[in-house]
Amino acid sequence: MRESAHLHVVFGVGQVGSRLVEHLMTLGHRVRVVKRSRSGIPKGAEAVLGDVTDEGVCVSAAQGASTIYHCINPAYTTSEWRALLPRYAANLIAAAGRTGARLVVLDNVYALGRPRNGIVSADAPLAPVSRKGEVRARVTRQLLEAHAAGHARVVIGRASDFYGPGGTLTYVGDQFWPALLAGKPVRTITGLDHPHTYHYIPDVADALAQLASAPDDATGRAWMLPCAPAPTTRALMTACARAVGRDLTLLPTGIVMQRLLSVVIPFLRETPEMAYQWAAPFVMDDAPWRARFGGTATDLDVGVAATAAWARAHYEPVADARR
Repeated sequence: MRESAHLHVVFGVGQVGSRLVEHLMTLGHRVRVVKRSRSGIPKGAEAVLGDVTDEGVCVSAAQGASTIYHCINPAYTTSEWRALLPRYAANLIAAAGRTGARLVVLDNVYALGRPRNGIVSADAPLAPVSRKGEVRARVTRQLLEAHAAGHARVVIGRASDFYGPGGTLTYVGDQFWPALLAGKPVRTITGLDHPHTYHYIPDVADALAQLASAPDDATGRAWMLPCAPAPTTRALMTACARAVGRDLTLLPTGIVMQRLLSVVIPFLRETPEMAYQWAAPFVMDDAPWRARFGGTATDLDVGVAATAAWARAHYEPVADARR
């Protein structure tokens, strides 16, 4: 079968899913995107409008697919995750099982909890230390048990925090670039000086596509997706500022101030339980990926340059309004 004859169905076109769609199309694949509205669907992709909480929508949208990608992430609240993530997983397991498509799942590392010696391995035991991590652990079990039972062919790709072009909801995204470009202090809510892995969004998208075509013995498990050596968060932010010719002034926000601000910024109510990821080294181990699939992750300086170029185009109008 010609590569262009394969149909890939992507559920969720946020900052990783949209890049994945574009990458799959450059490989010559047919790509179908499933979401509730047409907004954000890359040009050239087929659109199926529907609610992923409806199993019938998922099964119908997956017809004819060789691969299904789960890149959906609900709002960053524990209540939303508890209500929706297990349901999304169940519906996509059903879609994969009934169509024979491989299910490639994008996941974070919350289910793995605190790392031993600062190193996080994708195959570490599930040991969540947060409410959100408990939800992720439940969904991981749900997915891998479905694979083991023969209900669907599943493989999971794990990544830490993101950065890169299109990364609006990242640590160097909406809360970073407008302030930096406007010459204002950048507010931070985590530790800054421990090594912390940031996965480059294009690398994540490319790796998910690799998992789609990997041999069957690569399925039924989680892989840590490829990543560059971990910088500190301060070093990443400083590199971004240097790339756009700005001086960086950081304004750390302590836990008391976060609680006060959470009255008007609900997102801040959800972050304290994840502070452990920045309170000590938090470094991803992608050695199994490199040993199996080869290749290297994008160097930080290359990734930062591309991110800065995107940020100038995307955020400078916002920054101009702040001056």
